[in-house]
Amino acid sequence: LVIHPPRGLLLPGLAVFLLLPPSPPPSPQKPRPPLKTLALEFAPAGPPSRSVRAPPPLRMASSTAANLWVLLGLGIAGVLLAAKRLKRPARPDHGAFVSRLELLPPPQPPPPQARHPLTDLCFAIADAFHVSGYITSFGSLEWAKTHDAATQTSLVVSTLVDGGAICVGKTVIDEMAYSIHGENKHFGTPTNPAASDRVPGGCSSGSAVAVAGGMVDFALGIDSIGGVRVPGGYCGVLAFRPSHAVISNSGVIPVAPSLDTIGWFAKDPIVLRRVGHLLLKLSYTDIRLPRHFYIADDCFEISKIPARRLTQVVTKSVEKLYGRQVLSHVNLGNYLASKIPSLRNYSNGQKNGDSKFSSLQALSSAMQLLHKHEFRDQHNEWINSAKSAVDASIVGNLSDDGDSTINIVQDARKEVRLALNTLLKDDGILVIPTALGCPPKLNARELSSTSYNAETLCLQSLSSMSGCCQVTVPIGTHDKCPISVSFIARHGGDRFLLDTTQAIYATIQEQVEILAKSNPSSKEAMNEEAAEAAKEKGNSAFKEKQWQKAINLYTEAIKLNGKVATYYSNRAAAFLELANYRQAETDCTSAIDIDPKIVKAYLRRGTAREMLGYYKDAVDDFSHALVLEPMNKTAGVAINRLKKLFP
Repeated sequence: LVIHPPRGLLLPGLAVFLLLPPSPPPSPQKPRPPLKTLALEFAPAGPPSRSVRAPPPLRMASSTAANLWVLLGLGIAGVLLAAKRLKRPARPDHGAFVSRLELLPPPQPPPPQARHPLTDLCFAIADAFHVSGYITSFGSLEWAKTHDAATQTSLVVSTLVDGGAICVGKTVIDEMAYSIHGENKHFGTPTNPAASDRVPGGCSSGSAVAVAGGMVDFALGIDSIGGVRVPGGYCGVLAFRPSHAVISNSGVIPVAPSLDTIGWFAKDPIVLRRVGHLLLKLSYTDIRLPRHFYIADDCFEISKIPARRLTQVVTKSVEKLYGRQVLSHVNLGNYLASKIPSLRNYSNGQKNGDSKFSSLQALSSAMQLLHKHEFRDQHNEWINSAKSAVDASIVGNLSDDGDSTINIVQDARKEVRLALNTLLKDDGILVIPTALGCPPKLNARELSSTSYNAETLCLQSLSSMSGCCQVTVPIGTHDKCPISVSFIARHGGDRFLLDTTQAIYATIQEQVEILAKSNPSSKEAMNEEAAEAAKEKGNSAFKEKQWQKAINLYTEAIKLNGKVATYYSNRAAAFLELANYRQAETDCTSAIDIDPKIVKAYLRRGTAREMLGYYKDAVDDFSHALVLEPMNKTAGVAINRLKKLFP
């Protein structure tokens, strides 16, 4: 019997075998023939673009009416079962796993001893961690073919299992853990549970997907240049990169040892903290409260998501828990430029100050050079032996350009760690965007865009190069995609960062819900998006020194949404370039009325007032900028200059 199912119910290869009684024998004297086996085959349905043909007549093995009804009933039942089965996801694990396994914890200790700290939790590990008896594929089928099974289990995996957790499988990573997008031609790209048409982020894509999809309580990944932080942000889960070298990498395939860390994902901040306390061997002592939250304004300005959407949730949460006095703003690019002389070697031909992101870009360039250099040292011999099977983007990026300056890069690592440790001390948190914007769509052009990747890596380079600890914190959605911010604490401040994350997480999610419920009307939302687009165009015109064009675009943004201080402040900067000091002063005052903490508006109004001859007012503005941003060199230099001229 051949049954053509309705279009969309194709189940290739499904066959139902029925044992049917034969037709009655012609006479009682003749023996009954043996039972016949009849296969019900589901013929493939045509493609969607073709019309559905009427099914052919039923070809029956028996002509009796009884057999006809039995066959018809069972055939319909088979179609219904097929339809029910096809309603399930094509990949029930979202393609997160390379292999399934089970590593069980030891028995619980007898009372009165405490139970294992991770009892009742299950976890997965990225396929760069060795497990005894299993081949570690490192994101590559060719790697798996040319390497033997591991003889020892990774130390961090053993620690977690001994701590009471069950390891249930290995997860997909980018090929050789080299990218941050989450794509893999060998095992397939895991499906992002939070946005199925977007990349999950990499390199630890499968681990982030396994947590986001609820398949495990937590998962391990590796992070060199964002391999845990980026997928955490793209999949909307918590992701922790610990301080460099505080957790042993024994039993993990290296990528770039100077940058490599073992990180982990979780949905629950309590689980995130429990895992951290075990791996970092931390004691449960009194929680130290944060005294400073530094909002890195220049980092939020490069984000493709409106800065206010990202920072509003954090600032309101911090104000509610710790008070407004702990909040301050910092221009991180300027701060790093003054503290890290080694970065001048990686400014891509730009002098510090020519671009407001030049120091961050220089740090990113240094990180990429170090990453490439150490990756090549680790794996170049194998890549040369299997070059045809390795992705061309990896092979083509392994030139030895810049190797002569590796010592300078290592100097930059030391300098940036010292700079951030000096800024944050023991009780400070730096707040930055986790990624450049929403996760890119699958196969999007930006995935291969040099400029897009460079800007994304600017944000990742801070922790990668300094070795500081960082946590990705989801803050809802934008355009139906997960978005997040990151908190960074000094190197060695892991317990402080984990404790702070647990303490503030619930308040952040409350603020996310409040913001979602207070969403403006669709017209207002459209105006806000149009205003942001006009501002971005204005910024581009400003960079090209097209001052009047920039003013016109900022004016357009203000007409669409006059509640954003940045629009007025940016227009004031353009007015200053045209020596229109009176209008610049007015715009800065408008910006400050909207946001009393906008440092740039105080600096620009101070400049305008100085040029107008209002020296005392100018000193007041520069002094206020220093209160908000104590290390602002522009304000300090201006005050010293004015006091010398007008003591």
